[in-house]
Amino acid sequence: MASLRATTTAVEGDVDLDDVCGGDGLLFVRDGVGFAGRGVAARVAPAEAAGLLARVDHDDRVGGRRPVALGWVPFDPAGDGELVVPALTVGRAGDGTTWVTRIEGGDEPPPPLEAAPRPRPAAQRFTVGPLTPVDRYLAAVRCARDAVRRGELTKAVIAREVRVESDEPIDVHAVLLRLRASFGSSHRYAVDGLIGASPELLVAVEGSCVRSHPLAGTAPRTGDPSTDARIAAQLVASTKDQVEHRVVIDMIHDTLLPWCSYLDWEPEPSIVAVANVQHLGTAMEGRLSEPRPHVVHLVRALSPTPALGGFPRDEALALIAAHEGFERGRYGGAVGWVDAAGDGTWAVTIRCAELAADRRSARLVAGGGIVAGSDPHAELAETQAKLQAMLSAIVRP
Repeated sequence: MASLRATTTAVEGDVDLDDVCGGDGLLFVRDGVGFAGRGVAARVAPAEAAGLLARVDHDDRVGGRRPVALGWVPFDPAGDGELVVPALTVGRAGDGTTWVTRIEGGDEPPPPLEAAPRPRPAAQRFTVGPLTPVDRYLAAVRCARDAVRRGELTKAVIAREVRVESDEPIDVHAVLLRLRASFGSSHRYAVDGLIGASPELLVAVEGSCVRSHPLAGTAPRTGDPSTDARIAAQLVASTKDQVEHRVVIDMIHDTLLPWCSYLDWEPEPSIVAVANVQHLGTAMEGRLSEPRPHVVHLVRALSPTPALGGFPRDEALALIAAHEGFERGRYGGAVGWVDAAGDGTWAVTIRCAELAADRRSARLVAGGGIVAGSDPHAELAETQAKLQAMLSAIVRP
């Protein structure tokens, strides 16, 4: 590959990252903070991204900014992922500072910094239906529950697929804006046809600071404050959900701790509410020891967490492969960004859709953690609640 040359300059005025991404760019943002990219300077394997970025000849005219790569790793821990170094990247920090990095010498020249026009309202014809037969899903849940009851597993996550088909291409820009309106505090992302809004932070590294905010245990939201408060109290008191949550927390804690000089976490899980559901969540934060790992190393060590696979990992993944009936692909893995220093933020790839090349169809997946107290039809209802996040953003008849 030819030598990459990057120039980073300040951006004056208000630039909307969603409009920079438009319908065919890249995006990873939460509460307006993050990155949007256009064009492709390079594609790289996750393990090689930080090294490639470190070799970029970078003229930083802002100070403290670095080129980044955005991408994904799959659910299968042995599978390959991919990151994209955009030819043009716009970044925004929490204090509102905005900058643009242009990379020359890559696969594509940097495009102009332009905002895509806002989508116009449109009405399309959609069909929605399960790809996973419901009977097969319920049987897989029962199989996982019975394995837990026999002591073979502590937890396994069973998911199912749904397909959305449209008579016209699905407008990615419009979907991202609708996700922002309802799920702005989630990690919203768009990478190579994978779009979504994940409420779950897998891991973030900033200097020596490492953070994670795993979620496990889910209940619906109704929109009525008193009803939602009652449901939240039931979620906190649920033995089934507390067991499911504890398995995830223990694994992430035990995985991160050897890299840390200290690691703190909330003593009790709290409620994390998004537009359609509410979860049990536990925030963790620690300080990495030297030599500190790159964020991608931690992503690979953590993913898939028991919130998406199960515990013990190998036994849970074997049960999923034998009974779920489909390849998860990017669902259940991780999506995020990394820079040359190994800093970055990665979310669990949930509440997502994978679009076909012609964008006239999309695959959605949702699952839930199965423990000894799981009821198959209650688990089916949980997947229906989770699927609403993307369905409500896509379907506009």
